[in-house]
Amino acid sequence: MRIFPHQTDIPLSTPLPWLRRGPMIKPLSLLNQRISSNVMVELKGGRGYRGILDGFDPHMNLVLRNAEEMQDNQAQRKMDLAIVRGDNVIYISP
Repeated sequence: MRIFPHQTDIPLSTPLPWLRRGPMIKPLSLLNQRISSNVMVELKGGRGYRGILDGFDPHMNLVLRNAEEMQDNQAQRKMDLAIVRGDNVIYISP
C-alpha cells in the first residue's frame, strides 16, 4: 500500500539511476588531464579568460598561455601569459 503518491515499490537498497556513475574524479586530477588544452575560466564579476592551461596549484591558481581576457562574453585583450587567482574562479570549462 502506498501512502504518498510519489512512493514506489522499489526497495531502498536499489541504487537510484542518477547515482549510477563511474568512479569519482577529484578536481585537481581532472585539471591535470586538461594541461595543454584550451579552457574557459569564468571569474566573479562577469570576467573570464580563454586560453591554454599551462599549469595550476592546489589553490587552483591557474596559468594560461595565449590567453584572451573576456568581459561579458566579449574579448577585451590578448596576452601571452595570464595568471588567474583561484579565489576568483567560478568554474573551468573544457
